[in-house]
Amino acid sequence: SPPFRLPAPYGYVAFCGWFDFSLGMVPTTRSASASLSGDGAWRAKLLTAQEDIRRVVRSARRVAVVGIKPESKSDQPAHYVPSYLASVGLEVVPVPTYYPDVTEILNQKVVRSVSAIDGEVDIVNLFRKASDVSGHVDDILSMNPLPKCVWMQSGISKHEAAEQFAKAGIQVVQDRCLLVDYQNLS
Repeated sequence: SPPFRLPAPYGYVAFCGWFDFSLGMVPTTRSASASLSGDGAWRAKLLTAQEDIRRVVRSARRVAVVGIKPESKSDQPAHYVPSYLASVGLEVVPVPTYYPDVTEILNQKVVRSVSAIDGEVDIVNLFRKASDVSGHVDDILSMNPLPKCVWMQSGISKHEAAEQFAKAGIQVVQDRCLLVDYQNLS
């Protein structure tokens, strides 16, 4: 198949996140409450070092994309980023937050909640406004097993949620584009 190309006018991959201008890794099966200690050891799960982020990206095989958009929105990051990931061989589990009539995205059956996904998930990739991230915390912490990483796309940071994920033993990446970081592996 031909190499992945970003849709026009997005010739540069920096347009990968949620922008609202108008309005390594070891599988984790511990419960969220088991790790809520008073020490700051959980902070090590908040990944900012390039080497740690590369390790996450390099080892990922299965990515659940919360807020994915259908093919009718292929010019938007919430579609073309997961489309790229699928094109390079990652399994993408679509978890749209809208589009109730859509049953399949990227030739994969839609799942309406990450806690309903069978099997392990390496990365839960959030394409949600920062103000909406907290609404997904309980669903993500209900996953069994827990994901290895929660990744908030470019423009998305929610420190309270990141702390909850990290205290549950989940690695967290904020305000970065998974497509860009994947392309930077080479």
